Amino acid sequence: MSIKVLTLVGSLRNGSINRQLAETAATVAPEGTDVRIYDGLENIPFYNEDLDVEGSVPAAAAALREAAQEADAVLLVSPEYNGTTPAVLNNAIDWLSRPFGAGALNGMPAAVIGTSPSPYGAQWAHDDARKALGIAQAKVLEDAKLSIGARFEVFATTHPKDHAESAAEIAGVVSALAGAVELVNA
Repeated sequence: MSIKVLTLVGSLRNGSINRQLAETAATVAPEGTDVRIYDGLENIPFYNEDLDVEGSVPAAAAALREAAQEADAVLLVSPEYNGTTPAVLNNAIDWLSRPFGAGALNGMPAAVIGTSPSPYGAQWAHDDARKALGIAQAKVLEDAKLSIGARFEVFATTHPKDHAESAAEIAGVVSALAGAVELVNA
């Protein structure tokens, strides 16, 4: 059985270090685990219940929901914007949480990783993302989290997949997600 991890990246910037962390997750995933980075979050309209009507959900939001329904786990890779989670990730969680109690994240193992230039590594954003995922009824792995701080100078010249410590830390989170999926399916 292949485990599918849907990965949502909160930075839309070309060359984003958080995007590189997601790429690293795909590289270091354990055998049998497929980490898929979702592209297109910037195309999803802000959640509006008036738009969330069966048969007329915007195509971009429907595609995100479909990707989540095909996944076994979700990995959020988040920078920190003004002390919290980027709007693009909050919006994705909003779309994936509906209808409440039966949203695509319901019961799905979830983890949050990311980086920022500060020594705290986007911890506030990650705490907010874990809270939102929990309210959306995902099974948030509280012990599988990673806030990488103060490594931007290293990442300026080295992709995180080539930085042994970062790659190992990310591999640990992805392995924990895969393990959680196996427990759910046991």
